[in-house]
Amino acid sequence: MPLPMAPVGEALTVKKILVDERDRRHLADLGIVTGAQVELISAAGGSVILRVKDGRLAIDRALALKILV
Repeated sequence: MPLPMAPVGEALTVKKILVDERDRRHLADLGIVTGAQVELISAAGGSVILRVKDGRLAIDRALALKILV
């Protein structure tokens, strides 16, 4: 399922990332790779807020829809 549609507060595993190579490298720099553990904090509005490793980050909803968990 796409990341913004996942339940808030649960540990999630990234299954697939459906973006081009440039965006894939950018997400990898942020710690979002296939097999990574993330937690959805909020999917309200135009941004999605995630907990990745020990940090929190916000990504655009359109990009988040291309991350499958």
